[in-house]
Amino acid sequence: MLFAETNVIFSPYNLHGTMTTKPPSQVQPAAEASLEQVAYLSVAGIPTAEQHDQDRPGYSVWSWLKFRKDPLETVVRNAHARLQIPEEEAIRRIRERLQSLGVQL
Repeated sequence: MLFAETNVIFSPYNLHGTMTTKPPSQVQPAAEASLEQVAYLSVAGIPTAEQHDQDRPGYSVWSWLKFRKDPLETVVRNAHARLQIPEEEAIRRIRERLQSLGVQL
């Protein structure tokens, strides 16, 4: 790509013809007792339309575990996940799973 103002050619390749960007870092799995692991395990059994719909309440529950600003019901509702069960049933299952994982509600 040539920029007329500077007469400089910008390219993703260096002078040797190889890419100059690095591959992304490897993702480290979360520890078993971490808040992330507890949050995502608590929503793992909830049937949803697709995987992203399970990630949304997982992140919301993680945020709730970290900050505890709103009631759990509000957090799950605001995740706007496309649940395949009634919302009240999902909240009940999440509460039970959190308690079984040792979280004080």
